[in-house]
Amino acid sequence: MSDSDIRASKPSSLRAAAQHISDAVDGYESDLYTINSEIQSKPELCFKEFHAHDVIVAFLEKCGLAVTKRAFGLETSFLAEYGEGGRVVTFCAEYDALPEIGHGCGHNLIAASSIAAFLGAVAAVKQSSAPGRVQLLGCPAEEGGGGKLKLIEAGAFANVDAALMIHPTPPVDHSTPDIAGISYGTCLAACGMNAAFIGKPAHAAAMPWAGVNALDAATLSYTAIGLLRQHIKPSDRINIIMPEGGTAHNVIPEKSLTRCNVRSENASQMYSLKERVENCFKGAATATGCTLNLTEVMAPYTDIRPNEALCAEFSDSMQEQGRKFLCNLEKRELSSFSTDMGKEPLLATITDIHTKSIIPGNVSYEVPSFHGNFCISTALGVGLHTEEFRDAAKTYESHKRAMGVGKGMAAAGLRVLLDDEFASLVKRNFEADKKTR
Repeated sequence: MSDSDIRASKPSSLRAAAQHISDAVDGYESDLYTINSEIQSKPELCFKEFHAHDVIVAFLEKCGLAVTKRAFGLETSFLAEYGEGGRVVTFCAEYDALPEIGHGCGHNLIAASSIAAFLGAVAAVKQSSAPGRVQLLGCPAEEGGGGKLKLIEAGAFANVDAALMIHPTPPVDHSTPDIAGISYGTCLAACGMNAAFIGKPAHAAAMPWAGVNALDAATLSYTAIGLLRQHIKPSDRINIIMPEGGTAHNVIPEKSLTRCNVRSENASQMYSLKERVENCFKGAATATGCTLNLTEVMAPYTDIRPNEALCAEFSDSMQEQGRKFLCNLEKRELSSFSTDMGKEPLLATITDIHTKSIIPGNVSYEVPSFHGNFCISTALGVGLHTEEFRDAAKTYESHKRAMGVGKGMAAAGLRVLLDDEFASLVKRNFEADKKTR
């Protein structure tokens, strides 16, 4: 039987289970909107998501589910599980926010959709006599903190057969409103570094020749990187801010700090581009006579490796709801965001980025994974990480879409638990992908 035949030959029991999933999610919709709003209205940064943790855990316990608080050594992680024996499917819930603009990435909707998927799958498992376990894993610190990396290192994914989550985005294309999102897609690999330049202070008017200007070094590196952008791939990204550039206008700046984020289609290209960016910093230090200290400030995020069978199953389930998701298994849709669903393990120290070894790995490298994108309504031109997207992500309409994709994820995850042939296909797709990395 071909892969497509296996995907198409869905057991009748799973078609009946879809109704249990839908009824359960509909029944919890109001409660989940309350949780969604609680998370959205009280944004918390990396590893500080105490309110979100407590709100979600309290709700799950109220539902009569077993929950481990502060799971895997992280104060703001949790693990809920239902079922016995069999295979294990995990839904990943994110709930951290961004500085200043709060949930400008819509993680409140990620949490709501994953909780919905978990509860829908639990309801279906209850109606089945087959073995299998469904989990909801609280995943803190996605926004640069690499929370899932710590969860991987702590063994959270050690016995998991599939991991699923979905992220809200603006419309794929405002001219094609019938496209509800992307099922089979990937993202950019990313890393972040600080370039600290150390010069020498002096009176800017009386003795400027006595100083070594650290701001000049930062400015030169910014210009050099700007010129470098002419010679990088269209999918590459280099983003820079200057958090520090002096203390007084009449003092030659002794210190400056530049923070830079580099993104490429995969880890190999990302490291190559990062080296070119580092050379811009080194050249600026040499030209100005400053000392340069390069440090890594963000553990590398790699590309997502989407599982074909999981993505197709989710897409088919959403089609049954009348929602079309892009799922061309011959070509992964490339999005420009980065996530720790695609993640490299971080070694003991990251202070010296020149001696750090490169060891590929991430959630989607560890286990078969689904990380889709679903569209919410925004004005033309609104992007992620903006106040406008934050406001769009808190509407009831966006919440309803999160409930819909939660049902789709539950259906895909349930098939892994209950359909042996499909579970084998998921695993074969995963093993085949390893050979292409």
